[in-house]
Amino acid sequence: MLYQSAQDWRDAPQKSILLFGMSGLGKTHVSNLLRDAGDWFHYSVDYRIGTRYMGEHIADNAKRHAMQVPFLRELLMSDSIYIGSNITFNNLAPLSTYLGKPGDPSKGGLAFEEYMIRQDQHRQAEIASLLDTPRFVRRAKDLYGYPHFVCDSGGSICEVVDPDNPEDEILTALSDSALLVWIKGDEAHTEELIRRFDRAPKPMYYEPSFLRQAWAEYLETFERTPETVDPDAFVRWTYARALAHRQPRYAAMARRGVTVLADEVAAVRSAADFNELIATALARRGHDAT
Repeated sequence: MLYQSAQDWRDAPQKSILLFGMSGLGKTHVSNLLRDAGDWFHYSVDYRIGTRYMGEHIADNAKRHAMQVPFLRELLMSDSIYIGSNITFNNLAPLSTYLGKPGDPSKGGLAFEEYMIRQDQHRQAEIASLLDTPRFVRRAKDLYGYPHFVCDSGGSICEVVDPDNPEDEILTALSDSALLVWIKGDEAHTEELIRRFDRAPKPMYYEPSFLRQAWAEYLETFERTPETVDPDAFVRWTYARALAHRQPRYAAMARRGVTVLADEVAAVRSAADFNELIATALARRGHDAT
């Protein structure tokens, strides 16, 4: 690890961290707070995915829909209008909308194999964006003069690494350039995330074998054909299983770094608070190791 003790962290002139864990537990909140402090560079993996690596896919999909409208088709064909996505750190809707959900086309569903193609595009984009992290650590300091760096990773980071492989390329690159920090939720957080997702189900990325197994099980359990699956019903059903699937993978990743609790993160109000939280987590790790 970059920092072996709480004192190492406190004394470090350059602090570099990567936050990971379930979406909705505070990664982006903390990243925004640190950025607003003025001396932290905020690198959002999801933003990088949606702009650098999947921006063209997203824009082309929007144009494909626009081409079905005669009025917009004419304007597009004459280069009279421009269509693009307006992704921000806090609004990733263009990316999630492009990923889509499989099922009944009359309810906005995608054919399952088209859905899997988009899932694979996301996988490749997420891997590339994560491997860009060390370069952005250097870029933040050398180009912009930021002494500190926070990487706000997506909830699906555990789906594109092998956390049990000590030589995993992605995790090695990340842990060489940043302290990995798991924001760990408890059962109450998990239940609240499921309730929140149930109210507004959204597209997500899943590891391919897990997703294919979930799809086959859903079709058999509910006696559906691919064309009659309610897209929202499927992603709701899959989400709770995904959280259970991800938890041990996050825990394995955390062996390379430190763990903080979601309730601790919720209490952070300033960069100074966060620095003390990381120092406490490093002290806990050192105590647990003795």
